Amino acid sequence: MESFRFENMDIWKETISISDMLFDYADKAEEKRSYKFAEQLRSAAMSISNNIAEGSGSFSDKEFASFLNIARRSVFECANILQIFLRRKIINNEEKNSIYLQLIDY
Repeated sequence: MESFRFENMDIWKETISISDMLFDYADKAEEKRSYKFAEQLRSAAMSISNNIAEGSGSFSDKEFASFLNIARRSVFECANILQIFLRRKIINNEEKNSIYLQLIDY
């Protein structure tokens, strides 16, 4: 069966796993009625893997690198949202540090 280029990329597979964890944190935010925060985290998390997938369809390395840059900036957005979650007591420091260890590699 045919597959898209991104489906064979380790970086994409890893970001999908990270997105699953970030979605779990978004669910926690919703439990505390922080709906906008939750939706923002989901959007930023999806942006990481979406940009890797979209960029994998590029015809040039330069264009692909641009999409990877956008994906990387979405990682920083997620980190910022997690800081806010920590301050709002939606997550604890251990949870933040756990996901940070995975985000920091990007």
